[in-house]
Amino acid sequence: PGVSSDITIDALYKFTDCEISISPNACVIVDQKPQFLAVNDLLKLSTDKTKDLLEQELKIRLGELQEKWHYTSLERIFFEEKIYKELEKKHATWDKVLEAIDEAFKPFKKQLKRAITREDIIKLTEKPVRRIYKLDIDELNDQIKGLEGDIKQVKHDLANLVDYAVAYFENLLKKYGKGRERKTEIKTIEVIEAKNVAIANAKLYMNREDGFIGTGLRKDEFLFDCSTLDDIIVFTKHGIMKVVKVAEKTYIGKDIIHAAVFQKNDERTTYNMIYMDGDSGKSFAKRFNVTGVTRDKEYFLAKENEKSKVHYLSVNPNAEAEVVRIILTPGSKAHKKELEYNFAELEITGRSSKGITVTKYPIKSDGVKLKEAGKSTIAGKKLWYDDQFGRLNSDEKGQYLGTFDADDKILVAYSDGNYEITDQELTQKLDAERVLLIEKFDPEKIVTAVYADMDKKQYMVKRFKIETTTLKNKFLFIKEGEGNYVEAITTDAEPVLAVQQGRGAQIRKGKMKLEKIAELSGWRTVGTRLLDYSKSVEMEWVKPKGASQPELF
Repeated sequence: PGVSSDITIDALYKFTDCEISISPNACVIVDQKPQFLAVNDLLKLSTDKTKDLLEQELKIRLGELQEKWHYTSLERIFFEEKIYKELEKKHATWDKVLEAIDEAFKPFKKQLKRAITREDIIKLTEKPVRRIYKLDIDELNDQIKGLEGDIKQVKHDLANLVDYAVAYFENLLKKYGKGRERKTEIKTIEVIEAKNVAIANAKLYMNREDGFIGTGLRKDEFLFDCSTLDDIIVFTKHGIMKVVKVAEKTYIGKDIIHAAVFQKNDERTTYNMIYMDGDSGKSFAKRFNVTGVTRDKEYFLAKENEKSKVHYLSVNPNAEAEVVRIILTPGSKAHKKELEYNFAELEITGRSSKGITVTKYPIKSDGVKLKEAGKSTIAGKKLWYDDQFGRLNSDEKGQYLGTFDADDKILVAYSDGNYEITDQELTQKLDAERVLLIEKFDPEKIVTAVYADMDKKQYMVKRFKIETTTLKNKFLFIKEGEGNYVEAITTDAEPVLAVQQGRGAQIRKGKMKLEKIAELSGWRTVGTRLLDYSKSVEMEWVKPKGASQPELF
């Protein structure tokens, strides 16, 4: 309880066998020869073969429908025009009867799609002769209309064979897919650091005065929950710093003033410190990072002297620089017994640096107090998005998102029509397969989205601003409906969409300036109709001049 689901999932991947790598290598017979093929190649061969079979089936179906239409049309004419009465006349021979019927059909042969054969006429004569009603003729006309509709559909399917094949596979999935869902994923297995996902399953305690920390000091001061894999950084009043592994009981040094989980290679967390040099009695100020250390080694941040002591220490996640008030001892010879010091005037240096002199006079025991909280003094944090694993990172992997200050947020839009605003937490995992847009959030930017309305079979376009502020909460910004999805989305100021419709010789291309098609509206609106839906439609954004992009067409 209380643990992020993303961290829990990562921990399962790290500490269990819930994910293993499988690399299939299939040997199949192709063109009478054995071949080793990748799964993608097998899928292509199978799909192409299925498409050919579907084409053959459609052609057979078309022939059957056309033949049925021909005979039903003959039957309608045979009865409607009373050609069947030739059977009641006295002809010399049976052949003369058939010739007479064929002759009677001559005025109507232009209505048919093929010639009338002797077999057609014989089949008609085998129909039982009875009184024919208008209802019988109407029924035949209805059958012909139904057949014409079926023929039109089959011809359409043949002309759009790829779409027909896609629909065929989708129907197979819908009909037989339940209970046979894919059990594997096509992806690279992510390398997860155990320390980053270990659950905080231990409680750390501290005895400040005697200088001990550990999980076994239950009668002493509770610090925080941590993992047994964590390293702990500790500072003492005498200027000693030490990084140790979490253990039941570890001695650091008397008079501990700060302890926290240590993050290796953390170049942003900055320590602001004022200490007294035991040799000279002067007080110095310095700012430093702790990026890498040797575990269990003592580091002296003040000069190694039993009289050295730390007057003030602050921990600043984004190198904030505060202003402090310093009170000197009453017996000090200084004219002013109180002064201020601004850490923003001090550069960040190494932890072993001496710093600069604050005062040569003695400072009161608890004489350094915070006067004014500071702002960050370093550039924002650079973040990237790794679309392979759905992770934010600062290791320059994937798409560069920009430089982020502490309060900056991230906008993420998904193909299912949801968006969310999230923070910069690196442990969160996004649904990489559905992420269409990810960038630094700017509430003044206009979002332009094109989505498919499967109910009306249309592509809709809408332009809106993000009005919500809740973090890590998804909001649906397209029309709710089964199968609806986002085709394209951007925050470009003047969005231009390149559209390709049709296939083969029927390809049509064009560009649309969407700011002239859709007005700015609320994020809940349905939007404006753009064009009719088709699986053959392809879209991509035209980048502003000067920006490079891969070609789609």
